[in-house]
Amino acid sequence: MADWSRGAPTPGRPPAVEIEGLARRFGMRWALRGVDLRVEPGEAVALLGRNGSGKTTLLRVVATLLRPTRGRVRVAGRDVVREAAAVREHVGMMGHAPGLYDDLTAAENLRFAVRMMGRVVEEQRIAEALAAVGLAAEAGERVRGFSAGMRRRLVLARLRLQRPDVLLLDEPYASFDAEGVELLNAFVRETVERGGAAVVATHDLARGEGVLGRALVLEAGRLVEEMTVARHSTPGREAVAP
Repeated sequence: MADWSRGAPTPGRPPAVEIEGLARRFGMRWALRGVDLRVEPGEAVALLGRNGSGKTTLLRVVATLLRPTRGRVRVAGRDVVREAAAVREHVGMMGHAPGLYDDLTAAENLRFAVRMMGRVVEEQRIAEALAAVGLAAEAGERVRGFSAGMRRRLVLARLRLQRPDVLLLDEPYASFDAEGVELLNAFVRETVERGGAAVVATHDLARGEGVLGRALVLEAGRLVEEMTVARHSTPGREAVAP
């Protein structure tokens, strides 16, 4: 088996994400077929591929939102099926659905999210998270009036409060303006610099320059190629999204 889908091991720590022989079927259609992947602490990995290639399915399995049909997936050494609750403490996901409540304000959404994490609500941290994503002035506004980009920023504020070890980002650059992209990239940098990891499914690889390292291509549910993202010193050809 080719080893290009694996990161270099980190001594003394389990991989941030370890996938062995992962397959996922929906009815008669296989969305993933025998995927092997290891993402080490300190890595930010891009997932490339056309629509329907399996990127979202892979992220949802790692996030415990879907059960694998076959294979094994571990996050920080925890099995996503047998130890799903423990895995959820390590992962933070930005998916297509923001998971926000329209009738709550921005601050109320964050307070609710913190309570769901089982943590004590600290108003100063709520205010800091909103300020960090440029939503301080909108703290008391109901989310139903937010644009798509503002909703993305609020999800980013929620992730900042969660401070997960593993970021799972599904087309995160969609709806973000240039400032939002830099806010997101800064958070990914912070995560990997403190020993976390990120897996980013994207069609817009250029926006992740300087943050994303390896880029892996999914095709019909299989990993078929690895590339190096532009502006990184690791040898390899420049990665361009299909």
